[in-house]
Amino acid sequence: MTPAVNRRHFNGLLATSALTVGLPLRAATELPLFDAHIHYSHDAWDLVPPKQAVAILRQAGLRGALVSSSNDQGTQMLVAEAPDLIVPELRPYRSRGEISTWMRDDSVVGYLEARLAKYRYVGIGEFHLYGEDAELAVPRRMVALARERNLVLHAHSDTDAIERLFRQWPQARILWAHSGFERPEKVRELLRRHTRLWCDLAFRGDHATGTKVDPAWRDAFTEFPDRFMIGTDTFTPERWHYIGSHASYSRGWLADLPAGLAQRIGWGNAEALLRGMAATAS
Repeated sequence: MTPAVNRRHFNGLLATSALTVGLPLRAATELPLFDAHIHYSHDAWDLVPPKQAVAILRQAGLRGALVSSSNDQGTQMLVAEAPDLIVPELRPYRSRGEISTWMRDDSVVGYLEARLAKYRYVGIGEFHLYGEDAELAVPRRMVALARERNLVLHAHSDTDAIERLFRQWPQARILWAHSGFERPEKVRELLRRHTRLWCDLAFRGDHATGTKVDPAWRDAFTEFPDRFMIGTDTFTPERWHYIGSHASYSRGWLADLPAGLAQRIGWGNAEALLRGMAATAS
């Protein structure tokens, strides 16, 4: 089950009449969305300047966006532009080239410590980490830093690394990027084992054909209505121009679910977990 504090927070959000506050008129009658997987990295800043990036998010009808970047300057620029919209997390990469090397780079620890001392975040990630690499010194220190500050871990990981992260910190809140690209049966197995595991659905096109939700994924969503959230994953600058169409795609398949479940996956679960963490950190 979702921790009680998050459930109370979510129920209060469902009761509020301010569902569409801050949304553009075009999106006011659409299902609001909270995108839990956005990057605004160094190679996007010139192609999509901060004001344009925020405009894209608002035009898509987003009420929130979990943002990280390589390096963190991108995230901070968007927070400064739209603090009501952007929920920041800290990525351990200073450039894209560190995706496969960061876990063995001792300088990453100093970078994380310096940024965490200067700014507020709800989580650390999204980071790529697989198998026994989770036991290396740098990832272990990253987990310790998250534990000290009660931050979410946003892990692009296989099931082995997820298990290892939970062994290091059993009380961790882990957001599993792309649901590990696992089949829904495997995702459900891990969700049953770990009550503090959430899943983002970025690049999970296999859960819906057109606007119809795959039966196996429907079963997963129904069993764990509080543990899934949508994500776009703007891993290249060009992906920023797909945010609007991805939002429309998400609304299409969410409409195939019961309204309450669609609201939870579309925005409520991310709002409860991530805004709740932001409120705790402030």
